[in-house]
Amino acid sequence: MQRTSLNWTIITLLALASSCREKTTTPSQAAITQLSLKRGQVITCGASNQQLGAVQFKVSCGAAAQADFDLGLKLLHSFEYDEAEKVFAKIIDKNPACAMAYWGVAMANFHPLWTPPAEPELQKGLKAITLAQSITQKTAREADYIDAIAAFYQDADHADHRTRCGRFEKAMEALHTKYPADKEATIFYALALNASANPADKQFVNQKKAGQLLAALYPNEPNHPGIIHYIIHTYDYPELAELALPAARKYAAVAPSSAHALHMPSHIFTRLGLWEECINSNLASVASAQCYAQEAGLPGHWDEELHGMDYLMYAYLQRGENALAQQQWDHLQNIKIVTPQNFKVAYAFAAIPARYLLENRRWQEAAALEINRPDFPWQDFPWQRAIVHFTRALGLVHSNKVVAAKAELQALKELQGKLLAQKDEYKARQVEIQVKAAEAWILWREGQGDAALELMHAAADLEDGTEKHPVTPSEVLPARELLGDMLLQFNKPQEALMAYEANLRKHPNRFNGLCGAGLAASRAGDAAKATRYYQQLLRVANLAKSDRPEIAAAQQFLQAHRPPQKLMSTTNI
Repeated sequence: MQRTSLNWTIITLLALASSCREKTTTPSQAAITQLSLKRGQVITCGASNQQLGAVQFKVSCGAAAQADFDLGLKLLHSFEYDEAEKVFAKIIDKNPACAMAYWGVAMANFHPLWTPPAEPELQKGLKAITLAQSITQKTAREADYIDAIAAFYQDADHADHRTRCGRFEKAMEALHTKYPADKEATIFYALALNASANPADKQFVNQKKAGQLLAALYPNEPNHPGIIHYIIHTYDYPELAELALPAARKYAAVAPSSAHALHMPSHIFTRLGLWEECINSNLASVASAQCYAQEAGLPGHWDEELHGMDYLMYAYLQRGENALAQQQWDHLQNIKIVTPQNFKVAYAFAAIPARYLLENRRWQEAAALEINRPDFPWQDFPWQRAIVHFTRALGLVHSNKVVAAKAELQALKELQGKLLAQKDEYKARQVEIQVKAAEAWILWREGQGDAALELMHAAADLEDGTEKHPVTPSEVLPARELLGDMLLQFNKPQEALMAYEANLRKHPNRFNGLCGAGLAASRAGDAAKATRYYQQLLRVANLAKSDRPEIAAAQQFLQAHRPPQKLMSTTNI
């Protein structure tokens, strides 16, 4: 973002707001036009008749606007941001003095749990909230809501996104304290707590506080989409996911007209290794996203479709269903245009093929993996590009091409440096984990065992100290599982078993994790534990649709270690 440009925008808007306060309480048509609002028919797919849950939020914009405002808020709570903006734009067109409609536009361009607003979204939100503040025909409560989101948009040329999310949290805390009976204030405060949570905080202070607030509201508001949705986000961590399972199993039924509501439960299903439920959730969300693209007349595919496809790829792989996983990759390769071209699209383009090749140990193909859609603006997405280089590095190492692997390692280091220069510490740390893991496996290939294990331990520890990004179902390969693989290479089965078991606690029912644990236990001489892991693998996998050789190996082990059957006494014949 150009700081000078934004400064002039702020000065202009403040002048406009001052003029509005002096002359009228209604923004001019010229000021509204400058917002470039999304307009048109509200599009929902999945269930018909806009089934989006139940929300009531009284505003002082007249009875005619109330139903529309509640609809906009339902869409906002299910992160259907474009459609929510259309509803708030409709209210503005009919009643340009409705201050809370501008608040709705600002909230629709914030998307606190996704990526930070792009510059056009930031400018739109700033303009909308400035107009909202200029309108005098609003209640004190409405003014407090407007000032709370203004805390996020102000000073955007100096303060970073995380700092401004913290400001929004503090403003919503004050609003929640001032209006303790206002359930929407409580719900948005819980959302703000999640938005500002420190990803390195393994005590989950913000999340637990948000969970308590939402849990207190839920019994009296069982069909409120925001409460259910934010409970899922609040507990979207391995240590907490079980707490969100009831909400996950209900959200799609409460808001079946939202593609995001159909997808979001799969976050918890993935955390808990409930692969069939994850698959069903994302089949529904992908179909809804395809419907949305068609109904909206998008030139190609909607980004939500690719997001669901990444989760489908991951779940199919954990069931050992390679043919269905391959279908996701094949479909991806046929996708030429996606709207919008954003963070999660870049992630899906990179992660879907990487997952398929790495999970199946198809090293030669991994070594030759190409960037999907070379016409995509990959320069804007260093972390996602790193996934491809990481995949190549592991593929090349296992194909005994160390020199080429070192070139991929250098590319990873350069991407990490770019993210550090951008002050994006979280993504830089994610690439650092890949750097350490790739370098560890290069050292393994070069016969430097102690150094290799030291680096692989460091990668696993670093990954344990942070959380995956919400855009992804999982790392393309968990570092501690890779540590288990390396320990097996060095014939350290007991240590490998410990690594696999630690990883399975964070990533339950992972196909390769169960295989690795069974193999490590077998080599360590623990037949009982190996039996338990192999039996669990056969329960998790879809035996009728899987061609993974590990399944046959597990079955052979179990057959060889089947307890002898007791002979029936002849006296009982």
